[in-house]
Amino acid sequence: MVELKSYIRDIQNFPKEGVVFKDITPLLKDPKAFAFAIEEMSKLAAQFNPQKIVAAEARGFIFAAPIAYNLKAGFVPIRKPGKLPYFTINEEYYLEYAKSKIEMHVDAIDPNERVVIVDDILATGGTSLAMAHLVEKLGGIVSGMVFLGELSFLEPRKNLRNYEVKTLLTY
Repeated sequence: MVELKSYIRDIQNFPKEGVVFKDITPLLKDPKAFAFAIEEMSKLAAQFNPQKIVAAEARGFIFAAPIAYNLKAGFVPIRKPGKLPYFTINEEYYLEYAKSKIEMHVDAIDPNERVVIVDDILATGGTSLAMAHLVEKLGGIVSGMVFLGELSFLEPRKNLRNYEVKTLLTY
């Protein structure tokens, strides 16, 4: 058992004044902690029996790709506009401190495919909700969402009330 919270540090006023950023890089550099996080998140994701694991750049990729590998599922990257080479669909959303847009390839998800959305830290739920909308636009089924940690004081589950959410850590 690894105490994962001890590997995540708070960075005050990043990326803007008033925000306390959860920095996961200490966890990533420790092989035991990183492996433990991937294994535990894989167990949570496996409960949804996914065919695809979907994540947004960049930190989501770090967790989603090895989880997809562990579960023998496909991995679908969601990126900022203009970063994917094929035809895309997009979704606009709000972060806790900005407005943004993400894109996914038009052929990334097949109709009725079971999808799990993965990310590092669940804050307001805006990015995750936007990812869910992209999956659903293509006819996929968001069977669940898995996160390393959740900032519960921001009440992200209100935005994600239509989805089952599982996290390893709560702040």
